Amino acid sequence: MKDMIEFADYEVGYDIPAKPGMDAADVQTPALVLDLDALERNIKKMGDYAKAHGMRHRVHGKMHKSVDVALLQVELGGACGVCCQKVSEAEVFARGGIKDVLVSNQVRDAAKIDRLARMPKLGARTICCVDDLANVADLSAAAQKHGTEIECLVEIDCGAGRCGVTTTPAVVEIAKAIEAADGLKFAGIQAYQGAMQHMDAYADRKAKLDIAVAQVKDAVDTLAADGIECDIVGGGGTGSYYFESNSGVYNELQCGSYAFMDADYGRILDENGNRIDRGEWENALFILTSVMSHAKADKAIVDAGLKAQSVDSGLPVIFGRDDVEYVKCSDEHGVVADPDGVLSVNDKLKLVPGHCDPTCNVHDWYVGVRDGKVETVWPVSARGRAY
Repeated sequence: MKDMIEFADYEVGYDIPAKPGMDAADVQTPALVLDLDALERNIKKMGDYAKAHGMRHRVHGKMHKSVDVALLQVELGGACGVCCQKVSEAEVFARGGIKDVLVSNQVRDAAKIDRLARMPKLGARTICCVDDLANVADLSAAAQKHGTEIECLVEIDCGAGRCGVTTTPAVVEIAKAIEAADGLKFAGIQAYQGAMQHMDAYADRKAKLDIAVAQVKDAVDTLAADGIECDIVGGGGTGSYYFESNSGVYNELQCGSYAFMDADYGRILDENGNRIDRGEWENALFILTSVMSHAKADKAIVDAGLKAQSVDSGLPVIFGRDDVEYVKCSDEHGVVADPDGVLSVNDKLKLVPGHCDPTCNVHDWYVGVRDGKVETVWPVSARGRAY
């Protein structure tokens, strides 16, 4: 973590949006702001849930791409480690002190495999996913070359329609090949149902997950009959973790967005028909933006446009207000409908991004705020680590 002394050479507004000790009102915009109280409550709540259900929680680092947030999730939430999607991203977490790192993805390029095989030398348990027999030999050769061990999960496509095998015989075949390969260790199964995470209705999400659970259980039981045990049966996201944790099959959750929340996840409904951002999880991540023009009586123009966020899951929502609405954006501008003219130039608004993951990836810093003061500033450690 960076402290105030290390920030001495940074200039606010050029290098960095704020420094610890500043008033939150003086943060330069647009900037990513974390409500530290809400963030800590979310982390503790998920940690307590996982513990109460006998589950490990491997937090999804691709969401925040921050070593500091990951370390907080380990400290406050009891997380066993992180998962992420790319080798370079995983290496950032390993270098930052995370001791258990899963690349919840396939690693096929020779250079990337070589980097993955060196990761255990950083002191981290190193795991990746496999869905092709040909990948086993390449991973084994790299691990032997560096004198390390790579643990492997066989990935099952349980509905996401992306990577992963679709039959139990394929799972068993690959698992046995991993077991027989020098330098590799079979660690279990990866089965994340990503396609249903944002389905609004609880019953619809459960129906999709029930199919996945049956598929995963068949694979786990068949492996066990062959004497092959799974240390990890991993999956589960912010929209489904309660299904996996009560399945009797999964033993590891991989939730990410719960810690920050975003507008798209906030719209999905819990078992009682309530939005999950109205009690289950709190909004902890905001894009702080300033009104830069109000030349038109009925609209304010703010400084957070497309370059400050991702709108793949819809436009951001203005937090805590129903009198104004973010309605449109271009590269550098956001248009806020202000029919009653309640906003003035330099007013600040907190935007809840439509999709937190890609929004975080376009910023360099998180500004952690508590009680109206900037308490900490954290780098987005793995920003741009896409290889």
